[in-house]
Amino acid sequence: MTQAPGNLFILAAPSGGGKSSLIKALLDKCHDGSMQLSVSLTTRAMRPGEQNGKHYHFVSQDEFKQQIAEGNLFEWAEVFGNYYGTSRTVIENTLQQGIDVFLDIDWQGARQVKAQLPDTNSIFIAPPSREALRHRLTGRGQDSAEVIEQRMALARAEIEHYDEFDYILVNDDFDQALKELESIVCAQRCLRAQQVVRHKKLFTELLAE
Repeated sequence: MTQAPGNLFILAAPSGGGKSSLIKALLDKCHDGSMQLSVSLTTRAMRPGEQNGKHYHFVSQDEFKQQIAEGNLFEWAEVFGNYYGTSRTVIENTLQQGIDVFLDIDWQGARQVKAQLPDTNSIFIAPPSREALRHRLTGRGQDSAEVIEQRMALARAEIEHYDEFDYILVNDDFDQALKELESIVCAQRCLRAQQVVRHKKLFTELLAE
């Protein structure tokens, strides 16, 4: 069996949509190393409990700007004075190893990646209602009422771009949403272009005179 290149998946959702939980659950079910979450670069300070290379690749602003200038980022953005981005080299090398990669980014990052790689699979994860989203954000117990309102406003701005994505998952029942996410990954792996490479020897034997 020949190794086919990995697939690139974009996952976007408003804060509280359950995106990170779905990605973690899917990766926890996969023990063969065939998929992984992209680790972004950032210029923000490392927080307690974070590890460089696991949660983010922490770099200086000068290093980040050099990456931009050299065209080494698939996408990047400045958020509250800090830069965040995705390394083109790391992603390409990982895909060449036959590993599927998940990009946990917003709609702006998704648009940047799609402009360069139109065939990238993009998935938008939506909450079942505004009330459910507010309940999830409040249930975290981490933010003030003012911050919750800010997050709700940002969530609406994110949701406005749902129609730019290839797939939409409504995360009402978590287990069902996880099954749907798995189905998208499985379907992509079964595409003809993937299978022809992966099973080249098989089809040569099946078609032998």
